Amino acid sequence: MKNLVYILIAIVAVVGLLAVVRAAKSTTSNNDTLVAYFSATGNTKSVASRLATATSADLFEIKPENIYTSDDLNWQNDKSRSSIEMADKNSRPIIASKIENIAKYKTIFIGFPIWWGREPSIIDTFMESYDFAGKTIVPFATSGSSDIGDVATNLKSLAPNATVLNGKRFPTDVSVEELKTWADEEIK
Repeated sequence: MKNLVYILIAIVAVVGLLAVVRAAKSTTSNNDTLVAYFSATGNTKSVASRLATATSADLFEIKPENIYTSDDLNWQNDKSRSSIEMADKNSRPIIASKIENIAKYKTIFIGFPIWWGREPSIIDTFMESYDFAGKTIVPFATSGSSDIGDVATNLKSLAPNATVLNGKRFPTDVSVEELKTWADEEIK
């Protein structure tokens, strides 16, 4: 009976070790696809996480050095931080961290909420922080009602040597399956 208990413990330990090894492999992939996103309220983050799952991509959050408060995001206040940044096309909010090895990625999905009919200024900072030559950039956005607009044109001007696709706006409840179908069609 004692031997049976030891055998069961050994089996459980081996299964647990295999799960840890499998998880370590999935977080250190040799993937050539990245989902980078900025999310002020969590809506874009949830879509970006599902898109990373749908595309088996690495995930990177574009975090501002100074996090946006609810007062900063008050679009009805002309003096709010986001209103001031969006009124100034040269505004470049500082990003808290960088992607270590952007060169390994061939396809980069870039997600953000639509602010004032375009990408937030921090996305412009992101685009100017790296060399995207030869890469495919696929924007995606979240918004209650605004379309993605001229985002592709704006991003192309910031990364002239990249292929920038038109992208799409998604509702926050978009499914992994819908994102996979869209991603497969975009980057075929």
